[in-house]
Amino acid sequence: MKSPLTNDIKYFDYNATHPPFTEILETCLADYLSGFYNPSGITRFSLKNQGKIEQTRKYFANLTNGQEKQFVFSATGTEANYLLIQSLRVLYPNLDSVIVSPLEHSSMYSALESYGFKATLIQTDHSGIIDLMDLENKLKENPRPVVCLYAGNETGVIQPAEEISKLTKKYDQLFYSDLMQGFCKTDVPFQFFDGYTFSGHKIGGGMGAALTYLPKPDHRFHLFGGGNQENNHRAGTENIFAIECFKQVAEIQFRELETKNEKLSAFQSLIEEKLESLGCKIIAKYSPRLPNTTFLILPIQSVDFFLLGMEEKGILVSTGSSCKSRAREASKSLLYMGYSEEEALRCIRISTGYFTTEEDVKTLLTNMEDLIHKFQ
Repeated sequence: MKSPLTNDIKYFDYNATHPPFTEILETCLADYLSGFYNPSGITRFSLKNQGKIEQTRKYFANLTNGQEKQFVFSATGTEANYLLIQSLRVLYPNLDSVIVSPLEHSSMYSALESYGFKATLIQTDHSGIIDLMDLENKLKENPRPVVCLYAGNETGVIQPAEEISKLTKKYDQLFYSDLMQGFCKTDVPFQFFDGYTFSGHKIGGGMGAALTYLPKPDHRFHLFGGGNQENNHRAGTENIFAIECFKQVAEIQFRELETKNEKLSAFQSLIEEKLESLGCKIIAKYSPRLPNTTFLILPIQSVDFFLLGMEEKGILVSTGSSCKSRAREASKSLLYMGYSEEEALRCIRISTGYFTTEEDVKTLLTNMEDLIHKFQ
């Protein structure tokens, strides 16, 4: 597949959004332009589009060993997370709190607050892995559903899903997970989660489609009313173009997952070895992590100028979660992991992906070395 990136840009922010697979999007757009019919209509043209959506739903059900009717397409990862938490409110109308990791995307905490749940946070440390003993103590004291993402969007740390699942089942509780970063980046053990979410733009399918897997096909689970789309779970005309892109890109990513991750693991080692020699500190270096993610503390104070310098050289990295990076707030995940605010404000994230090349990595490291020396 041809990269959509130009030679002027070296892109290292895949965890924010994956560059689109141009050929897939162009093919799907051509199909949409010739078959733009509303999938909720009654003509054979509309029914054909509805059939495409159902085939895609079936594809994801087979991929995850899930039930087709429990998959709901929405527009964004945030919306998908809100639907997931809405299902908790329906199932537990009188519940006041949920056990949650301190490492979630901000949309998950907002969804919990919107539906009246207090987040009881699980302890963690520099490893970025939740404390399983603390989780069990919280379940023992007050059994409640657990929400814990599978892979951190900032650190890339992978949580012990099997152990969490065993604990939640021991106390007869649901286990929900945000799989936005894990999906198509590592082998995800879908069988351990009662509900989860993932999104198309995180894997190169472009914006506009995300999925929620609900714990059961209950018609009361819905964010919007006014239509019976998505088996009555989400009123609103489906984005057939984005949904088709989502499926086709997922097929490529899963087919090439092992080969891609071998390449990205080699890049990760190269990046971290060089940056440590320059005085950088790798966050959660010895924890299980995604092979595409490096979160590090720079040995300089002028992080904003460093980022500007990198951008002037056509190299794009980030300070962490894209939903918070503009505000330049200290990462809450890092603070909960035990790092100081001063350390957290010196952090940047480097995330690679399908189109990353060895030349890109060498350019990244050469320019990072120059700028670190300059600002020291």
